[in-house]
Amino acid sequence: MSSFNAKQCYLVVYNAILCIGWSAILAGIAVEFAAQGGGNLGQDSLLELLYLRVEKLLKICQTAAVLEVIHCIVKIVPSSPVLTGFQVASRLFVLWMVTDLVPLTQKAPGVILFLLCWSITEVIRYAYYVLNIFGQVPYALLWCRYTFFFLLYPFGVTGELITIMKALPVVKDQGLLSVFLPNAVNFSFSYFHFLIFVMLCYIPIFPQLYFHMIAQRKKFIGSVAKKVE
Repeated sequence: MSSFNAKQCYLVVYNAILCIGWSAILAGIAVEFAAQGGGNLGQDSLLELLYLRVEKLLKICQTAAVLEVIHCIVKIVPSSPVLTGFQVASRLFVLWMVTDLVPLTQKAPGVILFLLCWSITEVIRYAYYVLNIFGQVPYALLWCRYTFFFLLYPFGVTGELITIMKALPVVKDQGLLSVFLPNAVNFSFSYFHFLIFVMLCYIPIFPQLYFHMIAQRKKFIGSVAKKVE
């Protein structure tokens, strides 16, 4: 890298902070798990404690990802604002509009599943971004960046869907975020049915994102292999 401009400096700081943040989330989960005797508590209590241990930092780190959509829009980075926007929005939705809205979901296995998948993915991704700016990405990190998603992505999505499913009965029984008739504006909205709609949206969208990552893997891993040859 011939020069280190303001944009690169900003991206190094942003990505480094997020890498440290997600690493702290992973460490927090491990520390809490060890503190609870490696799972001697009941499953529900343990899962809730693991989530609560990292909740604040999780919300900060994941919400900060909104900046990545802006980065794409103003072309600080070359990524697609549509793909990036969907990935960020889906996570924020699961975090704020499901997990935070319905505390019962914090005891569900789906939460720890997507939390672990998100954390591992982001530690690798942000570390890759930082080193890539310096042009010093080791092959091992490149391989992890474009290989771990084979398992982390589907498991993460599975965790998100399990969490939403866990929230459905509560949302239906309590009428959370729903608008019922009659009312002054003659408008009704069922958040319960909206959540079902969101889950159905995973069916066409997940394969597109998954195969996009496979194409990216062929592009980056394949190009390295050709250079070696």
